[in-house]
Amino acid sequence: MYEVRQLIGGVWGADGDADQLLVFDPADDSPVTRMPVATDAAVAAAVKAARAVVPTWAGKRAAERGAALHRAADAVEAAIDQLSSLQTAEMGRPISAARASVEAGVGTLRQYAELGPLHRGRALAGAPEAIDLMAVQPRGIVAVLTPWNDPVAVSCGLLGAALVTGNTVVYKPSERSPATGWLLARLLDEHLPAGVLTLLTGDARVGTALAAQEVDVVAHVGSTATGRSIAAACAKTYAKPLLENGGSDPLIVDADVDPEWAAEQAALGAFANSGQLCVSVERIYVHRRIVQPFLDALVRQAESMRVGPGRDPRTEMGPLVDRRHREHVAAQVEASVADGARVLCGGVVPDGPGAFYPPTVLADCCDGMLVMREETFGPVAPVMAVESFDEALSRASRSSYGLAATVLTASMTHAQRAWRELPVGTVKVNAVFGGAPGGAAHPRRGSGQGFGYGPELLDELTVTKVVHLGAPGGPDGHW
Repeated sequence: MYEVRQLIGGVWGADGDADQLLVFDPADDSPVTRMPVATDAAVAAAVKAARAVVPTWAGKRAAERGAALHRAADAVEAAIDQLSSLQTAEMGRPISAARASVEAGVGTLRQYAELGPLHRGRALAGAPEAIDLMAVQPRGIVAVLTPWNDPVAVSCGLLGAALVTGNTVVYKPSERSPATGWLLARLLDEHLPAGVLTLLTGDARVGTALAAQEVDVVAHVGSTATGRSIAAACAKTYAKPLLENGGSDPLIVDADVDPEWAAEQAALGAFANSGQLCVSVERIYVHRRIVQPFLDALVRQAESMRVGPGRDPRTEMGPLVDRRHREHVAAQVEASVADGARVLCGGVVPDGPGAFYPPTVLADCCDGMLVMREETFGPVAPVMAVESFDEALSRASRSSYGLAATVLTASMTHAQRAWRELPVGTVKVNAVFGGAPGGAAHPRRGSGQGFGYGPELLDELTVTKVVHLGAPGGPDGHW
C-alpha cells in the first residue's frame, strides 16, 4: 500500500496529527493508498509558507523557471511506469490509456517550459518622450485542485503554467487519486526551490478550506457543484476563480454520414475512460434516416468491448472509479428507463467485486431524461432520433452546461452553422477527440470560466501592470 505524505514549507510529512483515509482499487476492492486529511491549521500553514516564497520564485528569470520545469518533465518521463500503474490502481484506467495520459502530461510540462520564457507584455507609445509598458507579473499563490479522472495530464497543465509564470502553488489532488498526485508532486519538488510547491491531501473539506484562504487564484477542474462553491469563496477573498467543470457534451450525427463510422466515433466518445472524461459524449442526436443502422452498429461496438481490470493489457474499458460513482451512473440509467428509455445493451450492475459497469446504449431518449439533462460521467450512450439538422442543433443547445460538442457531417454548411451556433467553448467537427497540441479550452455557463491549457492559460495566471514612463522635468527633460 502507498503511504502518502504532505509537503508544507519544503518539509515532507508535515501535519502528523491528521486523520487518515483509504483508497481502494476499483477493480477488486483491495486497499491501495493511505493518505492524511489535512487539518484546517495545516491548510493555513501551507498558504502562509507558500506566501513567504512568492518574492523569491517570482524574482527568478523566466528562463531559469523554464529550465527547472524541463528537468521536472524529465523526471516525470522517467517515472512513467510507476505513475501509470498508480493511476490504474487508484481509478481503474486501462494501463495503456494511463500511460498515454502521463505522456501527455510530460508534453504539457515541456510546452510550458518553452512558452513561459516567451510570455510577454506590450507597450503603447503615447508620446515621443514617454511610453506605457504593460508588464506581466505572477499573481502570487495559485491553489490547484485537480480531478481523479485524468490526474496526471490535468495536473501537469495547471502546475506547469502556474510554476513557469512565477507563482507558488498549493496543490490538492483528488482524494480518489492521492498517490498519483503525491508521486507527481515529489518528482516536481526535486527540481524546484523549497516551498515553491506545496502538497495537501484529503477530502472535499480540505479543498473547501483551501479555497477560503487568502490565495490569489483557485484553479479547479471537477464538478460543477464544487465549481460553484469555489466561485462563491473567491467572491469573498477576491481570488480569481479558474474553473473547468462538468459538461453534458452533445454529439450530432447528420443524415449524410456513414452510420458505421459514426457509431465508432460515438463509442469512442462515450466509453473511453469508462465515460469518465470531461469531454465524454453524454447525449447523442441522430437523424432519423440513419438512426437504426447507427444503433445497430453502436450496440456491436459496445458488446465487443473487453471490460476488465485496468492492469490487464487486453482490457479496453476498466471499472468506474468506485462503487459510489457506479451508484450515481446506475441511478441515472434506471430513472431514464422509468421515463421511457429502452436499453439495447448493458444497463445492469454486474455481480462480483469492484465498481464495474457495462457499456450501455439507450434508445428512445428524450430531453427530460436525466441522462440527457445531467452529466452522467459513465459508459452510457443515450440516443435520440431527430427529424433534421435544425432540430439536432436546437436540442443540443438546450443545456445549462457549455463545455464542448461534436458534429459528424459531410456538409460544410452544417459544420459552419454548428461551430457558430452551439453555445459551448469547443466544437469538434468529424472527430470526438483530438485537436492541436497546446490548444486552449474556454468553457461557458455551468461548465466553468477562464482558459484552460494553451498559451492563454499563461495570461490567466498572471496580472498585467501598466507603467507610464515619462521623461523628468516635462517635455524637454531627459534621463
